[in-house]
Amino acid sequence: MTDTKWLSRTELLIGNENLTKLHNAHVLVVGMGGVGSFVAEFLCRSGVGEMTIVDGDIVDPTNRNRQLPALTSTHGQSKVDVMGARLMDINPELKLHIIKEFIQPEVVESLLHEKLDYIVDAIDSITPKQTFLIAAYKSGMKLVSSMGAGGKMDPTQVRVADIGKTYNCPFAQQVRKNLKKVGIYKGIKTVFSAEENNKDSLILTDGSNFKKSAYGTMSYLPATFGAVLTSVVIRDLMGEVY
Repeated sequence: MTDTKWLSRTELLIGNENLTKLHNAHVLVVGMGGVGSFVAEFLCRSGVGEMTIVDGDIVDPTNRNRQLPALTSTHGQSKVDVMGARLMDINPELKLHIIKEFIQPEVVESLLHEKLDYIVDAIDSITPKQTFLIAAYKSGMKLVSSMGAGGKMDPTQVRVADIGKTYNCPFAQQVRKNLKKVGIYKGIKTVFSAEENNKDSLILTDGSNFKKSAYGTMSYLPATFGAVLTSVVIRDLMGEVY
């Protein structure tokens, strides 16, 4: 990295050695929605030197209450393209790989063929999430997964725990159920909320993009999930025990 002045406040906190660790790291972020878009930005602003971002979706007006790429000026545009431009504007020296695809088995195989220092799963649909998590878990690479941020209001109840110890999260419950079918009961670090879901905010959808239902969302909750996920990645890359 030739220009480090913009990271001077980060270096002041973590030191040059840790800043170098982050610069040398390659992190994969799958999903550029309300959670994943914040993860990508926070990682970029933390000085992570290489990133792969993945999403096949486009910006919809309903995304604007919680997703970084969603603006009135970006409706209909690719989420990864919008986020890619934003990340490169933050750090022009970022080694950025953009994958404009939805998660399918063949896509997962190509993604995990790369040598990655960390994987962040921010997929918000059960079927592709299951496909990706099983493959990522079996790869043996470091992994952290986001559970459901919808139907929640209290950011102080966001937690980090093994998938087997999540609770009060219908999304995590379904993920656990699917993973158990293939013999995975634990060993996946997750970020989830211990707050009970607001069941009155649940609606049925048309089933597009593997989503049959959706909860109402508040702007700051997905961002909080993104902050906690990023914290897990950053501190782990630095070698902290927590």
